[in-house]
Amino acid sequence: MIYLATFHWGWLLGSLLLGFAMGWIAVVQRGQGVSKVTSRWLAVLAAALVAAALAHVIPGRPGYWLDLGLVMFALYLAGCTVGSWLRAWVVSGHAPAA
Repeated sequence: MIYLATFHWGWLLGSLLLGFAMGWIAVVQRGQGVSKVTSRWLAVLAAALVAAALAHVIPGRPGYWLDLGLVMFALYLAGCTVGSWLRAWVVSGHAPAA
C-alpha cells in the first residue's frame, strides 16, 4: 500500500480532487434510487473485490490494478462525501432567514 501511495500519489490525489469536485457540483436528486436488491448485489460485489484484494487472490499485474482501483475508488468516494458535505454547509450558511 505504501508503494501505491509513493508512486501513484498524483493519480490518488487526482481521484480525491475529482471526487471533491463532483460532490461539490452534484445536484441533490430526489428521484428514485437503485432498488434494495441492486444495492445488495453491489455491496456483495464490493465486499468480494475487497476480500480478493486483501487475500491476494488475483496475482501479478491484475491484482496490482485491482488494489490501485480500489484505493482510487475509495478516495473518490471520500472526496465526494467531503465535497457534498462542504457544499451543504456553505449553502446552508447563506440561506435567507424565513
